[in-house]
Amino acid sequence: MNKIMRSHVLLIVILAIAVALAGCSSNKENTTLGAIKDRGKVIVGVKYDTKLFGLKDPATGNVEGFDIDIAKALAKKVLGDESKIELKEVTSKTRIPLLQNGEIDLIIATMTITDERKEQVDFSDVYFKAGQSLLVKKESPIQSIEDLAKGTKVLAVKGSTSATNIREKAPDTEVLEYENYQDAFTALKAGKGDALTTDNAILLGMQQQDPGYVLAGGTFTDEPYGIAIRKGDSEFVSIVNELLKEMKDSGDYDVLYEQWMGVKPE
Repeated sequence: MNKIMRSHVLLIVILAIAVALAGCSSNKENTTLGAIKDRGKVIVGVKYDTKLFGLKDPATGNVEGFDIDIAKALAKKVLGDESKIELKEVTSKTRIPLLQNGEIDLIIATMTITDERKEQVDFSDVYFKAGQSLLVKKESPIQSIEDLAKGTKVLAVKGSTSATNIREKAPDTEVLEYENYQDAFTALKAGKGDALTTDNAILLGMQQQDPGYVLAGGTFTDEPYGIAIRKGDSEFVSIVNELLKEMKDSGDYDVLYEQWMGVKPE
């Protein structure tokens, strides 16, 4: 092989190595962890209207709740500082599209793990166990889901599993859907429905806002909450699961749970 041919072969090898390294770098940047480290902050989709989990204080502009504290713990694990975080408002309807188009890194927003959603996103281990219930006025004749007969109206939130569940379990009732929980609760207080349905933990937050309302009939579904991550990013799923395990092993999870829910986790 003459010098010219050797030079061409060497050049081809060098180019192949460069392309391979560029590919590895590009793949790394395309992961959730790579994007977070590159920008220096975690962008988390959270609720702004859900007391106990994610509620924005109109006076201060701060968003507080159980989900928010989990998000801060993740920022500290990944970047060493819980303040390196950006909270972006999501609703039950918008959260998956915002994750899929890359506007947020993950969703921590009272999101029930379902088989249908698993086709669109990957989930962490369960981080909170809830169950669907009903919120009614104290004097309401509705005591359980069995009382939702023809002529009754139940309020729910668009894009939630609650709206689907109530149609299946109380087919005679009329379901009215709203953009978010605060709109639905405002409608309930305005008399536009006989009950509001979602997870019991969320309804408990509404009850705390207005003690004239009570939870009726216990729970009638299981609603395991998971943290949603872009489909196929197993690396970041592992990181989130590792965080949840660390929090539970250290007792930090129990402290947060009791702080926000007022009781110790079962």
